[in-house]
Amino acid sequence: MSSNLSFSLLNRPLSCPSVYLNVNLQRISRPPCEFRVTAVSGGGAMILHDAGATVAVMAGAYALVAAFDNLTQRNIIQQKFSRKMVHILSGFLFMASWPIYSTSTEARYFASIVPLINLSRLVVNGFSLAQDEGLIKSVTREGKPEELLKGPLCYVLILIICAVAFWRESPVGVVSLAMMCGGDGIADIMGRRFGTSKIPYNKQKSWAGSISMFVFGFLMSIGMLYYFSALGYFQLDWIRTIERVAFISLLATAVESLPTTGIVDDNLSVPVVSMIAAYLAFQ
Repeated sequence: MSSNLSFSLLNRPLSCPSVYLNVNLQRISRPPCEFRVTAVSGGGAMILHDAGATVAVMAGAYALVAAFDNLTQRNIIQQKFSRKMVHILSGFLFMASWPIYSTSTEARYFASIVPLINLSRLVVNGFSLAQDEGLIKSVTREGKPEELLKGPLCYVLILIICAVAFWRESPVGVVSLAMMCGGDGIADIMGRRFGTSKIPYNKQKSWAGSISMFVFGFLMSIGMLYYFSALGYFQLDWIRTIERVAFISLLATAVESLPTTGIVDDNLSVPVVSMIAAYLAFQ
């Protein structure tokens, strides 16, 4: 009797409708936090990616400075030439490294960490709160700590502004950095080497330096624009782009030639004027 009752109870249908069972199973198999976990994981991967890129760029920057310091100490190149090559290559390598960062909105801020660290070093040593002889010799003209708070400080500030404000999606920052690093940097080298014929309104500047400023500022701007365009960050009408960059190069050259060195540093005047001109030209 009891065995028959047990058998009949086991064979009774479930009292809850099957639809409730299906809904409950769906809720168990698809937790509501699934999408949030995926998003957090993706964001974490991008942060790690950008952090790794920042470490790599920082290591490259220190290796660049160390390499030229070594060449200077071995008397292979002169200190002034070493300083200018660091000036030229640091900005271009910093800009060329932007594509290795992720597509996250925070990527530009990670990239800015490298010049931000250099900015803090310049401020600390410029106010003589610390004494880094290698830094002072590599980026100053006369070996004075207070020089760090002039041209070198303007240089890293422009790097930060171009990265944060314009990044790799705009030609404005690219052209501004190319004019500051390539045009102005090479103008100084060529002016010292071949600058016997001076500009009438500024005896500290030469025709060789100004012509080099225009030519190399133009060529390096076009080269870097092509670099970012080829990687798909922006598309350009190249005929109009060449015309615009030529005008910006001419304007930057005129500003660099003015007798304002003791008032406004070229590392500030040249990129700021180039930035404004490029912003208006590429609108």
